[in-house]
Amino acid sequence: MAGRGILLVEGKDDEHVLKHICGNRGIPELDSIEPIGDAIRLLENFPVRLKASNEQGDAVGVVIDADTDLDSRWRSIHRRLKEIGYGQVPTNPDPNGTILLPPDGSLLPKAGFWLMPDNKTTGILEDFLRFLIPQPGALLKHVDDCVNSLPEQRFTDLERPKALMHTWLAWQAEPGKPYGTAITARFLDPGLPQANALVSWLKRLYL
Repeated sequence: MAGRGILLVEGKDDEHVLKHICGNRGIPELDSIEPIGDAIRLLENFPVRLKASNEQGDAVGVVIDADTDLDSRWRSIHRRLKEIGYGQVPTNPDPNGTILLPPDGSLLPKAGFWLMPDNKTTGILEDFLRFLIPQPGALLKHVDDCVNSLPEQRFTDLERPKALMHTWLAWQAEPGKPYGTAITARFLDPGLPQANALVSWLKRLYL
């Protein structure tokens, strides 16, 4: 692409996951993958970053968790996009990842949005990472059973996938790897078909 490729994400885990997926799936290195801090800060920040683009050919992507209400999350994004000048914003997120072309006569960039895990369901980054578990089988079932049978659950239901993923990674040959290096070690496999939609969205946005 002629312009800059920028990807805005919530936190460091998202940054490292996206970097490793791009590296493993042949997506050229982006100019920057920037962790903003959390979903609220990302919602506040992305319109500013879109308006700051002043080069033709720029592409700015946003990866954000759907959390507990996909429709509410998209409405927040939709409203902000309309406010800064994007006219043709779909009522619902594209299941394959939303991409908006720059409005005619504006310096706004090509913009893309991916709502974790899959643009269709509620959830977070770790729900997507569960798709990348190779040959889950009996071990993943045992992880599920262990998390379900805890005598006291000290995390919210939304955060349950985090407990599951960290338990899964704690039981690998090299326990406790962070998400990004777990992808390099193939404890999580970005080559699985379940990652194809995200990879296709990244390629359509940046290539």
